[in-house]
Order: sequence, then structure tokens, then C-alpha cells
Amino acid sequence: MDGFIKTLPKVELHLHIEGSLEPELMFTLAKRNGIDLPYESVAQVQAAYDFDDLQSFLDLYYQGAQVLLNEQDFYDLTWAYLKRCKADHVIHTEIFFDPQTHTARGVPFDAVINGITRALEDGQEQLNISSHTIMCFLRHLSEEDAIETLQQALPYKDKIIGVGLDSSEQGHPPEKFKRVFEQAKELGFLTVAHAGEEGPASNIWDGLDMLHISRVDHGVRCIEDESLVQHLMEKQIPLTVCPLSNVKLKVFDHMRDHNIVELLRKGLCVTVNSDDPAYFGGYMVDNFLAVAHALNPSKRELAKFTENAIEASFLTLEEKTALKEVLQHYIDKQLKPIL
Repeated sequence: MDGFIKTLPKVELHLHIEGSLEPELMFTLAKRNGIDLPYESVAQVQAAYDFDDLQSFLDLYYQGAQVLLNEQDFYDLTWAYLKRCKADHVIHTEIFFDPQTHTARGVPFDAVINGITRALEDGQEQLNISSHTIMCFLRHLSEEDAIETLQQALPYKDKIIGVGLDSSEQGHPPEKFKRVFEQAKELGFLTVAHAGEEGPASNIWDGLDMLHISRVDHGVRCIEDESLVQHLMEKQIPLTVCPLSNVKLKVFDHMRDHNIVELLRKGLCVTVNSDDPAYFGGYMVDNFLAVAHALNPSKRELAKFTENAIEASFLTLEEKTALKEVLQHYIDKQLKPIL
């Protein structure tokens, strides 16, 4: 099973690029940019990764992002993530980035997007990993700030396929961002949003009804509303679920309590993702292994996570078909001898 998981083709749809900042790279960039960190060693940083909830993680996350100042920093960050993708057999990734985290510190928008995009282009050419970029609004900031960020993004629209909504879910419901999402859709951006992680199932409904999102990021608390579960299943609205993240942030006490396999068996379009892997203990293989060891899905069910992710991606129909062929070839090779 572990060998099957390690080489299974994977697609990641919920990854915050700032959350892939490993402690070693954090120290390298801090030294390069002359920034003093409140930690003396990599081990000290890792010891701080014991989170009580989403907010305690976010406090450290924004602190870590302080070392990202120049285009090359964002390139190096993204390239390091792509190398992990290659090792984990990730064949397509759709990454989030948080421009407000950087522009608020005086980092130019173009330094952020150009550094990320340049690395993604190299990832396509050198590693054969396709990708899209999604710009997230920080929900603890105002909608006016989000609208300003949307305007800043317009010169780079060809590099950004969609907009999302992340940061603190508690106290910042979807309706707070109704206007900016309407504007984004009118401008041709696709839309996703975090909902139903720490916030209630009603946030998922509101994300669908008010923000008209095409994917729900997290969404695990849909299980609290049977009519919502039925709606998600019937409409095949994707949930980009992040198992290790959910346990690390106490959404579930233990992986054995997680509902991802239950939701899959109910027929929902659930996917496996790593969220902020540097902080939550693992990239894609680690998340698949954790689910497999705790919840005992079959190999076909694990492959279904990838099939769902291909279908839920923002790729063209032709691109999806090509990736499904890659997945099917792997399944045929791995599973036919035991049928």
C-alpha cells in the first residue's frame, strides 16, 4: 500500500505557497535579506509548530512570511515546493498565494507574482508539472482591501486563474466579501473559498450562494448538514480536504476521526491536499499515507482522490483527459495483476 501511494499520480488543489516555507529556507532567506528571526535554530522553529487552533498557526505563518522580500525569494520558495511535488508524483498543482501578506510590508505585487510564475514555468519545462495560480484575499482584512488587491492584480490577469478566500474563518463569514467576488467573476476569474473548516456548515452554503464558488476549500463540516451533503454530492461540488492540517489545527482530534473517506464513500467529490505542508507535517504523500493508515481505504479509493482532483481542477477538458489517461495507466499497471 505504501509503495502504491508513493508512486500514485497526484493532483494538488489546496496549497498555500507561503505555507511551504520550510525552516531551513526561512533561515537562508532571513540571512540573505538581513532579517532577524525570533528563533536560533531550525529545531526551535519546529518546536513552535504545536498549534492550538487556526489563529495560533496564522500568527507564526505571517511571521515566517516576513523573510520573503524579493522576486528571487518567491522563486526559490516555489521551486522548493515543486521539487517536493516531483518527489511525491504530483503531476498538476493549483497554488494559492496571499498578496496582501506581502504588499502590506511594502513588497511590490509584481515581485510576488513574477517570482512564483517564473518558478511554475520552469516546473512545467524541467519537471513536467502543470500548474495554475489562485490569488487569495485575507478574510481578517476588509473587503475594501480585497477590492484594492483585485485591482492590483489586473495587469497580471494572464498569470492568475482564480481568486480565493483564506485566513481566519471565525468571525469573517462569506457575505463580508460578496462584492469583491462579484467583481472578480465579472472580470473572468474563477472563484473558490475556504469554508466549513473552523466555521459552520452554513459558511459552505453561503460560499456557494453568495460568492458562487466552484470549489469549497476544506468543507469537512458539511457533515453537520445532511441536505448540504446531498447537494454537494448531486452537484459534484469539489471539496479540497487537507487531512494532516485538520488534525494539526484540532478540527479533528485524531486522523482516525477524520471524515474524508466517509465523504468519499457517500459519493462526494473530495480530494487530498497538503494546505501548509511546512507547518502541518507533510506534503502529498504524507497526507495520503496518514489517511491510508488511519482509515483503511482501498487502493481504488485512493486513486479516486486523484481522479476527483483532476475533475475538480481548472484545467481544460483536453488537459484533464490527458491526466486521466496517466492515472488510468498507473491503475491498470498496479491493480490488474490482483484482479
